Amino acid sequence: MNINASLFLQAVVFAILVWFTMKFVWPPIMKALDERAQKISDGLAAADKAKSELSSANKRVEAELASSRTETATRLAEAERRGQSMVEDAKARAVEEGNKIIAAAKAEAQQQSNRAREVLREQVAALAVKGAEQILRREVNATVHAELLGRLKTEL
Repeated sequence: MNINASLFLQAVVFAILVWFTMKFVWPPIMKALDERAQKISDGLAAADKAKSELSSANKRVEAELASSRTETATRLAEAERRGQSMVEDAKARAVEEGNKIIAAAKAEAQQQSNRAREVLREQVAALAVKGAEQILRREVNATVHAELLGRLKTEL
């Protein structure tokens, strides 16, 4: 065989191979490469979107944390203020109750003092009557001299 014919035949076979590859093999490879490139670009876009969403979510979380901190501080201050108010009210009620107890104790002491004075007056009156009996050596009638004994009680 002639080298020119062989070279020509090889060129024709090569051209058929190139045409066959360009017609049947190249489009699926390009399609697969384009799909892969699209998936990669979609993945990168999704990653960028997720990154921006994460950033905005972090900002929202920080804002929520800040608002909850301020709300918590406000509630704590309010609770502390209420607690102080309750303590002051309890102190005022305790002082008022203490004053009532003191007033009742003073009244009770006054009543007991008055009763003791009455008992003492009666005992002094009885002693005075007995003393008068001793002096007079006769019995004094208490019903007859009730007015005299009443005046004696008031004087004592």
